[in-house]
Amino acid sequence: MHNLGFALEGAWKVLLASVILGAGLPALFALGIRSLAYGAGGDAEVHESGVSGPRAHPIGTVTGYLLFAIVVLGVVLGITFIVASGFGKALSFEHIYPTIVDK
Repeated sequence: MHNLGFALEGAWKVLLASVILGAGLPALFALGIRSLAYGAGGDAEVHESGVSGPRAHPIGTVTGYLLFAIVVLGVVLGITFIVASGFGKALSFEHIYPTIVDK
């Protein structure tokens, strides 16, 4: 009976990691693209009726770059984890920032 509990606990962890890394980072990237489009506005375009498009929103640009930074951080941490494992090390999150420690 304990084996079923261990299996479900492991499956839950795999599911959570796959949602965060498999769908979460691409979703953040898509939101970053959408934020940059919102931030750019449409003042450069003039419609046929002579009315200009929506104005630019600087908060959209800042949000887009922040979301891109989070995605890049996730990718760099993933590569660091893979490289550290290859050298027989581990990635530790005991401090504020991740460090590479001996296994």
